[in-house]
Amino acid sequence: MIEQHGSEREALRTVGAPIRRYGGAARVSGQQDFLADLPFPDAAAVALVTLPVACATVTGIDGKRAMEMPGVIAVVSAADLPQPVPRFGISHQDRPVLADGEVLFHGEPVAAVVAETLDQAEAGAREVEVAFEERPGVYNVDQALATGAPLVRDPSRRPEDDENRDSNVLETALYEWGDTTAAAGEAAVIVENTYTFPMVTHFPIEPGGTVAVPTDAGGLDIYSPVQHPYLLQRTIATVTGLPLSQVRVFAPDPGGGFGGKQTPRLEPLLAFLALQTGRPCRLVLSLEQTFQMMRRAACRVKARTGFADDGALIFHELHCDFLIGAYADVAPRVMTKGSYVGAGPYRIPHARTASRAVMSNTTPSTAFRGFGAPQVAWATESQLDAGARALGLDGLQIRRRNLVNVGEAFFRGPYEATADGHWHEALEKAAELIGWGQPLAPGRGRGIAVAIKPGATSGLSQSLVRFLADGSAIAYAGTSDMGQGARTLWQQILADELGSPLDKIRVVSGDTGVVPFDLQTSASRSTVFMGNAVLEACRDIRKRVLALFAESTGVDEAMLSEAPGVLITPDGELSLLEASRIALGALGGEFVGQGTARMRGRKGHPLGGDAAFYEFNCTAIEVEVDVETGELLLHRHVSVSDVGTELNPIQVTSQDEGASIMGLGHSQMEQLLLDDHGVIRNLGALDYRIPTFKDVPVELITHGIENHDGPGPYGSKGISEGALLCTAGALGSAVSDAIGIPIRDLPLTPERVWTALHPDAADHPGGEEPA
Repeated sequence: MIEQHGSEREALRTVGAPIRRYGGAARVSGQQDFLADLPFPDAAAVALVTLPVACATVTGIDGKRAMEMPGVIAVVSAADLPQPVPRFGISHQDRPVLADGEVLFHGEPVAAVVAETLDQAEAGAREVEVAFEERPGVYNVDQALATGAPLVRDPSRRPEDDENRDSNVLETALYEWGDTTAAAGEAAVIVENTYTFPMVTHFPIEPGGTVAVPTDAGGLDIYSPVQHPYLLQRTIATVTGLPLSQVRVFAPDPGGGFGGKQTPRLEPLLAFLALQTGRPCRLVLSLEQTFQMMRRAACRVKARTGFADDGALIFHELHCDFLIGAYADVAPRVMTKGSYVGAGPYRIPHARTASRAVMSNTTPSTAFRGFGAPQVAWATESQLDAGARALGLDGLQIRRRNLVNVGEAFFRGPYEATADGHWHEALEKAAELIGWGQPLAPGRGRGIAVAIKPGATSGLSQSLVRFLADGSAIAYAGTSDMGQGARTLWQQILADELGSPLDKIRVVSGDTGVVPFDLQTSASRSTVFMGNAVLEACRDIRKRVLALFAESTGVDEAMLSEAPGVLITPDGELSLLEASRIALGALGGEFVGQGTARMRGRKGHPLGGDAAFYEFNCTAIEVEVDVETGELLLHRHVSVSDVGTELNPIQVTSQDEGASIMGLGHSQMEQLLLDDHGVIRNLGALDYRIPTFKDVPVELITHGIENHDGPGPYGSKGISEGALLCTAGALGSAVSDAIGIPIRDLPLTPERVWTALHPDAADHPGGEEPA
């Protein structure tokens, strides 16, 4: 990574300042064009044909009546695609372009109707006759793992040497050090519990959608609000057989992604429709359809933890089952990466985390903010609190006792991982801001929790920057800006490094035909990877200005030096603009800089490489519980993150506040509910609850710990996910403190809390006897 200098950081003008978001005004005023707003005058509309069940064998599809409908151009099923039907995916090439003889989840399309208008396409879709036989499916962990359970994937589609091919377990992960069995004899207290984390959906404000446009050269232009444009380009090229040079991806700014728009889903289908019809084909999903395309993996964790008399952790053992859905997508990676930090940021001599990615006849799960860490942290943090109660300690005391110090290992073995920040500072600051130890009003409780998530373990980001003759500048960067404000940071870096005014800087992204390669926009990597690439490109320009200035003026290069925004000559400083004009001379022109941030993986590492950084967060919550209704009122919610350096305080606060509130969703109310046929019962905004302004804490406080110790520009780290990692743990602890009863199943709905308070009045789904 790029070496940072304190003197340069002190000279910055805009980095570290609360600069308003690049393009923010257009977003909030409704002027920004999302995919659904883009005009495609000759585009045909696409409607999907689906079944009212989640698991079925398709015995026939008849589109004759649909083809007779006005405006219908084509009815396409798997039989109309190349044979065998192309499949795609990230870790497994398992997802067919269209359902091929079977439906494995509710909402999986079996056919597509192309028509002149959307109304005509939808009318045609209603006339497609699909013959099918519903078959038994598996919709939760217990069903999927039961002896003799129906198999989601036919064993013939799995490698012969796959020891799990005759089960619904797709992949497993095991991380261990020490001997947890022998260590049990050393523990003064052992707590053993089971925790559940629900299926939740991403609920982006902008639903999914794609437009595929055939080009005159026989290629395709794909428009999709995707987080990984180059991954989509590669996928389309692979399934269609086109060269990469004939597939161009335009990625308009997504209206929220949260991981749900990382991987291709319906784009390959649209590509084939466009190639077959010779027409631009347009599909914009409804919110209900979007729910059927993406979700977070549910998880069941069985935990057993041992403590010494003073609260020190002796051993920690987890068995995690991630319910990943019908196709792999990126879910196995979610399982492995979330489980990697299963022991938390703690000093534990003996630990074992054994995890399974379990297939089911449910919506395929994918990346979601936190990437597996929130599911496991819910269990680990709750176990810390259970141990504290048994030992007469509070949540702060037991975490002070066990949290590692900077440079100390929290993951042991040949690929040891150590704390890359002063995490105790975040713990103490959160305790201070929540008022830990101060008297509580009746019916209230406080909880505190910590968690970590590994950042990217490999990556490649490239950027080009043009410094123009009038001092304006253009940055070309492939990062998708879905609301995290990446372009604002590139704008700030250019302003400081080149001396260009903010209002004369433009950032170009979202077009594989124009911008250089960027591996992906995920894992809070953009600030670190693309930020370093942009920074390097700017410094490349400064070096080029210096070299050409020396050549043009005859001044010895050794007598010159450069710094942010200036060239330093024997006669004094020149602005970089003035120096560039002198260097370019009468011919004029511009300077172009190139930057690359590359991090190679590490062979044999359980994650494929060391994490570039860790997101660490401490969350503390004060809650009031209405014992008559089970309703929760959050009086104060504190989130403190280890940020390295705040490049833009407004954006850091916005990211932390957004993540905190999103974390309250899966902690308090969000869950996808299925009926006996695997059909999602609460599709859409009316029946699926997410936090609204009435659910926001009375007081929401965020704070960043700055030690300028990150690998990104000026010592920064990625921060977009940290504030939801341990929201559930902090809220669960606070509720337990208020009512004296731990609850181990999420979400903490009023019904669940009330039932825990009144165990004799109803079935008791997730509590234990009062402590």
